[in-house]
Amino acid sequence: MALALLMAATARLAPSESLPGAARQAGAALLGALALGFAVPGIGAFLRAGTTINPVDIEKASLLVTGGIFGVTRNPMYVALTALLTAWAFGLGSPWGFAGPLIFAVFIHRFQILPEERALGLKFGTEYAAYRRRVRRWL
Repeated sequence: MALALLMAATARLAPSESLPGAARQAGAALLGALALGFAVPGIGAFLRAGTTINPVDIEKASLLVTGGIFGVTRNPMYVALTALLTAWAFGLGSPWGFAGPLIFAVFIHRFQILPEERALGLKFGTEYAAYRRRVRRWL
């Protein structure tokens, strides 16, 4: 949320050429739909499996979910959040806003995904190692 607000402030304060309205609307709509297309099946798969969706308590993961959208990417919710921030950048219409999704992706990779992967590797061992070899981290 803080990053989205910073993106909005930057779009208002930093001088830039605004993207055309039609491109802004189309980009925002497409990426918003893409975000939903990754988030909803990802959360649904975790709920159906009865495992945690809380990325802070990764130790509470009770099952390794590898089917459905998790066969396309190991991190559908992070892909969704990145797409959502990119949709927001399109909506803001300022090229400076596109720094937000990049900052998010770098931050989440370093401080959330890598620790999650270590924890899942310890918890699920060779099953997780095989999954990592089979499915890409992002896309």
